[in-house]
Amino acid sequence: METTDFPDPGKEWKENATKRFAGPFIGKDFDRVNVDPVLLAHAAPYCGFTLKEFYTQPKLGARAVIWAHEAYDLIPVVHWWPTIHVWSQELGTEFEWRTNSDPMVKKRAIKGPEDVERLEVPDAAEIKKTGKTFLAFKECFDYVAKNYPDWLVPLYYGFQIETNAAELLGSEDFLVWTYKEKDLAHKLIRKALDTSLNACQAIVETYGGALIVTGAALAGTDLLPNDKIKEFGVDYCRELVKGALRRGAGPQVWYHLCGNHAKDWELWEEVPFTPFTVFQVGYKGRQPFPLTDLIKKYGRKATIMGNVDTKVVHSGTSKEVYEMQRDQILVGLDNPNGFISGCACELPANAPSANITAMVRAANDVGRFNKR
Repeated sequence: METTDFPDPGKEWKENATKRFAGPFIGKDFDRVNVDPVLLAHAAPYCGFTLKEFYTQPKLGARAVIWAHEAYDLIPVVHWWPTIHVWSQELGTEFEWRTNSDPMVKKRAIKGPEDVERLEVPDAAEIKKTGKTFLAFKECFDYVAKNYPDWLVPLYYGFQIETNAAELLGSEDFLVWTYKEKDLAHKLIRKALDTSLNACQAIVETYGGALIVTGAALAGTDLLPNDKIKEFGVDYCRELVKGALRRGAGPQVWYHLCGNHAKDWELWEEVPFTPFTVFQVGYKGRQPFPLTDLIKKYGRKATIMGNVDTKVVHSGTSKEVYEMQRDQILVGLDNPNGFISGCACELPANAPSANITAMVRAANDVGRFNKR
C-alpha cells in the first residue's frame, strides 16, 4: 500500500474536529467531547497492512492514522512512533520489527554494571544527524507538514523515563538495582533522561515546538512501593517536563500513568501542570481508575482523560464498551477543565472496529454539550 491509496481528508470534518479538539483547552465547547483511544498501530490492520510496515514506514503509518482518525471521527492529531522505547536506539539498543507484532528488543544497550559508565549521551546535533528514533519521527512529521499541515502536532515522546531506562538493561535487572545498586539505577536513568531531553531539543529546533507526552509505567503500584515510585518515577518525570519546557516544548503536556496506580496516584501532584495539561491514570487494581477521584484531585489543574478498560475494548462486546464509555462521559463532563474520553492504554492493534465505533456513538449520544 502507498500513501496515495488513501482519499484526502474531508475539509469540513477537519474544521469541526479541530474546534472540538481545542475546546477543553480554550474553555469553549464545540459539539461533543473528544474521543481519543490512542490509536496508533491499530491503523495498520484497519487499513490493510502489517504492523511492521506501520513501524518501519513513517509516511505510511502517519497516513493510515489520519485516515483511521477521520473514519472513526476521532481527533485531528497524528499519533505515530517507531517503537514505544523511544530514544533507546540513540543509546545503542537494537530492535527487531516483526510482521505482526510490536518491535522487540534484539540487543540491549548494556549488559551489566560495567557498561553504564561507557554509555555516551548524544547531544542534540548528533541526534539530528544519526539518531534513528529522531530520523524516523522527522520522516513522519515532515511528511505531515508537507502534505497535511493542518494535522501537524509535533510530539516529544518523553514517555516513562524510568521504564525506558530500565529497557536499556532489562526491567527485571533494573528493579533489582533499585534496591541493591541504587547509584547505578540513578546513573542509568540520568543518561536516559539527558538523551531524551537532547532529543526534545532536536525536535523543538526543527519544528518550533512540541507536545510533551510522558508519565510512568514501571514506577507504579504493582512493582514498587511509594518511596521508590517517588525516587525513580515522580522526581525524574518532574525533571523531564521542566527540562522540556525550558527547551521550548509545551505548554501542552499529556501525563499517562500506565497500569495500576492505586497507591501512588496522589504522588503525581508534584509534577508540573501547565494550563494545557491532560492527566490520565489507567487502573486502580484491575479496574479503570475512578474518574471521580481524579476530578476531585486534579480536575482544577488539568483536563482529565478517560480510561475505558483496554481489555474490554480488545475482547469485550460493543455493548460493554458503549456502556463503560457512556458512564465515564457522564462523570467526566463535570470536570471544570474539560474531559477527553479514551482508553486506559494504547488501542490494541486488533481491537474490533465495532468497539471503537461504540465509543464514538456513546460520545454522540451522551457527550453533546447542548444536551446537558
